[in-house]
Amino acid sequence: MAPQMIFVNLPVKDLDASKAFYEKLGFSVNPQFTDETAACVVISDAIFVMLLTEEKFRAFTAPGKEIADATKVTETLVSLSAESREKVDALADAALAAGGGPAKEPLELGFMYGRSFADLDGHHWEVSWMDPAALQGGAQG
Repeated sequence: MAPQMIFVNLPVKDLDASKAFYEKLGFSVNPQFTDETAACVVISDAIFVMLLTEEKFRAFTAPGKEIADATKVTETLVSLSAESREKVDALADAALAAGGGPAKEPLELGFMYGRSFADLDGHHWEVSWMDPAALQGGAQG
């Protein structure tokens, strides 16, 4: 059976700026699913972020529902795993350097490490690493 894919759809105010932000994080944009109203950001073989202009996003939502202003309210937490603590730091640092903002203090639990950032539209991202031994029920130092 083929692995299931996830498409996270996010409304954005400035599509070109948002595409540039995610490209600065090391992700690519799939031109096959990108136009002047939407961009498909490839996170992995099974994870994609669809950046949609607010007008395009509105066409997919229930009639009458407002689009959340993620700079003022928490609409969602998007979480990604990382291969190492260093990869967590690299992605979070790249997000901050590309114009994103900090979302909360780093998480340090010994067996688990994470950092957060907000993208250009305030969408909250979490990046975390967990010690493989802890995943197998090992010590949680």
